[in-house]
Amino acid sequence: MSPVVVFILFALCLLIAIPVSITLGIVAVLPGVFDPSFTASASYVIRSMVGGIDSFPLLAVPMFVLAGILMARGQISKRLFDVFSYFLGKRTAGIPCAVIITCLFYGAISGSAPATVAAVGSMTIPLLIDMGYDKVFSTAIVAVAGGLGVIIPPSIPFIMYAMASGASVSDLFLAGIVPGVLIGFLLMAYAFVYCKRHGEDREKIDSQIKVLHDKGFFKVFKESFFAILSPVIVLGCIYSGVASPTEAAVISVFYSLIISMFIYKTLKFKDLWAILTEAMKTYAPIMFILAASTAFSRVLTLMQVPQMVSAFILENFTNKVILLLVINFFLLIVGMVMDTTPAILILSPILLPIVTAVGVNPIHFGVVMVVNLAIGFVTPPIGVNLFVASSLTEVPVMEIAKKAMPMIIMFLIALLLITYIPAISLCLLG
Repeated sequence: MSPVVVFILFALCLLIAIPVSITLGIVAVLPGVFDPSFTASASYVIRSMVGGIDSFPLLAVPMFVLAGILMARGQISKRLFDVFSYFLGKRTAGIPCAVIITCLFYGAISGSAPATVAAVGSMTIPLLIDMGYDKVFSTAIVAVAGGLGVIIPPSIPFIMYAMASGASVSDLFLAGIVPGVLIGFLLMAYAFVYCKRHGEDREKIDSQIKVLHDKGFFKVFKESFFAILSPVIVLGCIYSGVASPTEAAVISVFYSLIISMFIYKTLKFKDLWAILTEAMKTYAPIMFILAASTAFSRVLTLMQVPQMVSAFILENFTNKVILLLVINFFLLIVGMVMDTTPAILILSPILLPIVTAVGVNPIHFGVVMVVNLAIGFVTPPIGVNLFVASSLTEVPVMEIAKKAMPMIIMFLIALLLITYIPAISLCLLG
């Protein structure tokens, strides 16, 4: 069976709304069905699926998912927001900037963009609206800033890229810090310009911030201390060598559980079953996509698709600058129509040989790939962050997308800087 036919069938299955995991399984089996001499028989595909999820590093994914849900239910995000609001609330665009920084910190806990939007948005969007900010703007800024959840380490997409490429998870986590901060800074710059242009209701804002200031710095900091400490512990364990990313993920689960139940006392034992159920419902689809995409990527390798695509691109785009621009454009389109996990697992083996052939560092390319796909979280038609934010406020998805467009442009500016200045990603690697 021709690779072109395989991809056409893949696109058709997606268009008729067959789930991605089932689609990947179908197209992985078909070449062996139509050509009995083809190496990838049905039994080979099944073995590949099982082997694809038999991985120690992948255990970090369900653990970070569970930790993110525990911290959302335990109101960790609220305490993070309070301490940033205390310092920034009296400045122009201080509250929107506090939301963006909260997303940065929560992303360093959950590793997931939708989880960041749900946890931070459910708490901050009503507050922004009460302080007089436009409802659509409030929803859009959380939806876009939530994308930082997959760039700031620990990041589930970085773990997926490491699995597909063989790159170091720890190096990828380290490489994501500066790009994540850069994007956060550009989003805050836009929020400042927006608030200068449209104005703010200082009376409402000051009345809310006064409540925090009346508590005093030490009380606010004391209430937020353990929330701020959580990403420090998780990342500190990884970079100090105390724990691997997988072990650090388990530490984050126990830390969030202990803090939420025994220090903040925002969770009770009776809440745990619902939390575990939600975590399973969140991770199970990821697991099936992961298994099927591993099998599909192995079938593509046997069909020599990576070599064919690599040869075609390198023959037609010899200039490194143009080549990276073409790959970025391609990844942006993919991010609009495909979920991050299958996109990374399918495309990494295809694109990585191409970029390494022109001298691009695999760690640097991993960051470029994840930033591209992070933009896909806030662009229709898939735009998971848009749908999560819309469910919180009932603002139509396209209205959020329209309001988010200037912030997406900030994301694109950051993407170009990260693509053509490798030092932004690699400066912390030494």
